[in-house]
Amino acid sequence: MAYTTTAIAKVYLGLTSAADDTLIGTLIVRAQAMIDSFCHRTFEASGDTTKYFDMRADTGEDRRRLYFSEGLELAQSPTTVTNGDQTVMTLNTDFVVLPANDAPFYGLELLWGGVMNWVQTSSGSSQRAISVLGRWAYSVSAPGDIVAATVRLVAFLYRQRETSADFDRPVSVADGVVLLPGRLPADLAAILLPYQRHGR
Repeated sequence: MAYTTTAIAKVYLGLTSAADDTLIGTLIVRAQAMIDSFCHRTFEASGDTTKYFDMRADTGEDRRRLYFSEGLELAQSPTTVTNGDQTVMTLNTDFVVLPANDAPFYGLELLWGGVMNWVQTSSGSSQRAISVLGRWAYSVSAPGDIVAATVRLVAFLYRQRETSADFDRPVSVADGVVLLPGRLPADLAAILLPYQRHGR
């Protein structure tokens, strides 16, 4: 799902004609990608997907903590966690989420008295041994200030098409990627910087 809609962006821009609806829809997709790239996270997950983790590379030395690799985070507690031996784990019986009280979650920790370790597959492989089904994002739906930033960025990009100055306009590069000018507008940066992830 998108962080905002064409209708909302048009209200912000003061547009009533449908002439630029396709362009605005495209700019919403680009603005969302830019925000995700700037913050190093995804802000919305409308459905569950499965991610796989390495039993050795993604667990601590004592094999009790599983850290989500590649900057992944869960918007809410996982739907299903399956250990390498195909044991389906139970939240608060076999494991807890990390951190304990606030999403997004960056890992899982086994409880004493439950399954003692994360394990490899029956064939002896540690790669993709552990699977986690859940909402892989910062939140289930984008926070209000991220929605506002998306609308503001769409408006910024929309208005840039009318400037002839290359130093402040977005530049399209390969595969549909668009680079922002050297600096984000100050109000956008102020909204996004608190969300910017710098690693655990």
